[in-house]
Amino acid sequence: MSAAHAMQSELPLLEVRDLTMRFGGLTAVDRLTFAAHSGAITALIGPNGAGKTTVFNCITGFYRPTSGAIVIERGDETYRLDRLAGHRIARDAGVARTFQNIRLFPNMTVLENLLVAQHARLMRASAFSLAGLLGLRRYRDAEEAGIALARSWLERLDLVQYADRDCGTLAYGLQRKIEIARAMCTQPALLCLDEPAAGLNPRETTELSRLIISIRDEFGIGILLIEHDMSLVMGISDRIVVLDHGARISEGTPAEVRSDPAVIRAYLGEDDTANGEGGR
Repeated sequence: MSAAHAMQSELPLLEVRDLTMRFGGLTAVDRLTFAAHSGAITALIGPNGAGKTTVFNCITGFYRPTSGAIVIERGDETYRLDRLAGHRIARDAGVARTFQNIRLFPNMTVLENLLVAQHARLMRASAFSLAGLLGLRRYRDAEEAGIALARSWLERLDLVQYADRDCGTLAYGLQRKIEIARAMCTQPALLCLDEPAAGLNPRETTELSRLIISIRDEFGIGILLIEHDMSLVMGISDRIVVLDHGARISEGTPAEVRSDPAVIRAYLGEDDTANGEGGR
């Protein structure tokens, strides 16, 4: 285990407090409270329709919650994500996200996709294009740093040979890895992964598990995970929050959650647990 993980902060990176999200008469998230820490993987699990993606959409600015607070501490700054404009959630608060349905730019190269993720930083360095148009050193330095960061992730994920290939021409498993690399190129404080194992085969899922753990251990960031693959969730999570009908029904370590009768009834399946498989 890395020093970053061993020195996991006692103070939460992210706090979700009494979060409620209603759509007309439907309550999708009901007074949800939980925390996520730097240097830790926190998983949100629950049956289909439990409210997991709605929580992600509130955290990342796609939805404005009906009530409650979402707070992130980044360095010396405190941000209320429920009040922050969407672009500032990524730029200032340092929240990055991947999606269940891959959202790469299919007609751009892999390298270009990773550079697009750094657009805000490059624009600031170029004084919003002026320095770039004039070819000033500050922009050239920022551009070179951006390319170096992108290439470092290509090397880490063994994707260098695909740098100049259009993303849309690549296999699904490769696109999953590229999407995580693109999110990491924003240098986030919190990485939100929405069903990253969806559509992957067992070998690719094993590789994904190793990648997520390595990101936690090397960079010490917080990772928030939605995933239906219980083997992956139980194998890599430090803490698990279980939702059902928008409400939290359990929270704890993987061992605590998998033995909780409320979770067994709602999600994991009594037969699997009785056989010692914990819903795998």
